[in-house]
Amino acid sequence: MRAVVQLVKKASVTIEKKTAGAIGPGLLVLLGVARSDTVKDVEYMVDKILNLRIFPDREGKMNLSVRDINGEILVVSQFTLFGDCRKGRRPSYSHAAPPETADALYQAFVEAMGKYLRVATGTFQAMMEVELINDGPVTLLVDSTKEF
Repeated sequence: MRAVVQLVKKASVTIEKKTAGAIGPGLLVLLGVARSDTVKDVEYMVDKILNLRIFPDREGKMNLSVRDINGEILVVSQFTLFGDCRKGRRPSYSHAAPPETADALYQAFVEAMGKYLRVATGTFQAMMEVELINDGPVTLLVDSTKEF
């Protein structure tokens, strides 16, 4: 499981000119699911992302988590995070999970996050427009296999 995690002042996702989800201060999480992912990957990612100390404290140091600030999370599915561009000019998505598997693990991730904070989402497999105001900017890559 892979995520691009962005600290945002606000973010939203629009589908067919209608806002599907929007948040105030918190995290935008673009989430990709691999063929080999399981519930263990969901658990790892939820724990890691909820507890990343990337928000500034009173002294301006990155010392607080999204939970500490009672922030919100916008989760958007993004299978292209598993696009392999090493060979040729067209990315290969052979490592991305098939839609049924990916959707189930995506929904498990959203549900687990929702136990701790307010979570908004896009729609799985929909064409979406994502808007955000990145704060910092702070953008991190998180991978459950710890490849990076």
